[in-house]
Amino acid sequence: MAEQHQAQEQHEQTAEELHELKRIRREKLADLQAAGADPYQQVRFERDHHTIEIHEHFDELEGKTVRLAGRMMSKRIMGKASFSDLSDRYGRLQLYIKRDNVGDEVYKGYKKFDIGDIIGVEGEVFRTQKGEISVAVHELTLLSKNLAPLPEKWHGLKDTDMRYRQRYVDLIVNPEVRDTFEKRSAIVREIRNFMDGRGFMEVETPCLNTIPGGAAARPFITHHNALDIDMYMRIATELHLKRLIVGGFEQVYEIGRIFRNEGMDTKHNPEFTTIELYQAYTDYHGMMDITEDMIVHVCEKVLGTTKVTYQGTELDFSKGWRRMTMAEAVKEYSGLDFMAMDEKQALEAVKAKGVEIEKGKESWGDLLAQCYDEFVEEHLIQPTFIMDYPVEISPLAKRKASDPRLTERFECFVAGRELCNAFSELNDPIDQRERFERQAAMRAAGDDEANMMDDDFVNALEYGMPPTGGMGMGIDRLVMLLTDSASIRDVLLFPTMKPLGSDQ
Repeated sequence: MAEQHQAQEQHEQTAEELHELKRIRREKLADLQAAGADPYQQVRFERDHHTIEIHEHFDELEGKTVRLAGRMMSKRIMGKASFSDLSDRYGRLQLYIKRDNVGDEVYKGYKKFDIGDIIGVEGEVFRTQKGEISVAVHELTLLSKNLAPLPEKWHGLKDTDMRYRQRYVDLIVNPEVRDTFEKRSAIVREIRNFMDGRGFMEVETPCLNTIPGGAAARPFITHHNALDIDMYMRIATELHLKRLIVGGFEQVYEIGRIFRNEGMDTKHNPEFTTIELYQAYTDYHGMMDITEDMIVHVCEKVLGTTKVTYQGTELDFSKGWRRMTMAEAVKEYSGLDFMAMDEKQALEAVKAKGVEIEKGKESWGDLLAQCYDEFVEEHLIQPTFIMDYPVEISPLAKRKASDPRLTERFECFVAGRELCNAFSELNDPIDQRERFERQAAMRAAGDDEANMMDDDFVNALEYGMPPTGGMGMGIDRLVMLLTDSASIRDVLLFPTMKPLGSDQ
């Protein structure tokens, strides 16, 4: 309690100091505007170079005039000459600002500039006596005034809550954060390049649905005023994409936002991004190959290596990922051999292991899945495909012909967490209807994550869907792994946050 009180006092003191600094800067702005130098009247500044180009092509640009724009991140006044650092999207560059070069009035105004002001400059590229690449400024323009001072404490910021709430400040002062999101953009771009190169077509499907389907998740509910019906934010793109397979688009994918009204932690946010892809005339083995090839491609193109350090552990994404069945994994990590037990024997063995069995989930398949969650998942550090899931937890996957208790489904696990989920897609409309009916019964019994009956999807299957492989992967979790980010909030520009001052 004392620590909370102390933190509150520190917060209030910081807020008071910030309020005073803002007041001073507003006065500076008023002086500028009174003198006819209102920065907000600037509507355009033509720049012809970025900071990175000056550094990378100094030999070509030395002695030439360039125009740059960005945020002033430091200021060192040394009498009649000063130095500043200019920051743009690509990096920083030192500016040399001399009164004799810019004129008395401009230099006098520059001395009143604040850290964080956005400026435009024109000047000559040179190297200082200390060897630092710089620009000797002869034209200086204030383009926008920073009225909210950048707190020095934000360098190496520990207050993650404020970083997420004020991502714009986080991006300004922490270059490594910008690098994470540059990498995220590159990862998504290379996924698209890979899929397009394999002949897949990118499509878009509805975010608003009359039935939430394609996953076991609690949906967000909204109301459509014109139609006067409740609708659901999509929890997956699966069922619409498979309708397109029925329609003859044999290779489709969608990178899109998904919404699930569930808990939040370091691996879950209510809205997140996935890629789902479907290919006719292949199965889950084909999906394993595509998944492995895709991630290898992304690693090589974005990082230049397939070996990645994540939270102190080296992960090797190079080809040759381990593949094992769920039953094999449970046997390896718990000693329980489900393939040698019937339902009664499995129930007794699981109880003997001390596993808390969920009510209504005492079937052989449910017990296998519970043991997997209990004993296996945390041990899967290197990329591993876990195959052949029980039918009870796989309502959209095709049964294995050799063992109808199981389905042709896999999930990929890395660093002890699920990265993707894939099936040989169920294309039997009769079997699909029966599974939907079981899900609907579970929902009626109180499981609000169970699927609803989707008659239109069953109707689509009745027209005939070819044998199809499908895969869904969380983009955010992949970005976490490839940028060594501990929390999903570190790879979402604007993660979901509880409003400040909320009592709810």
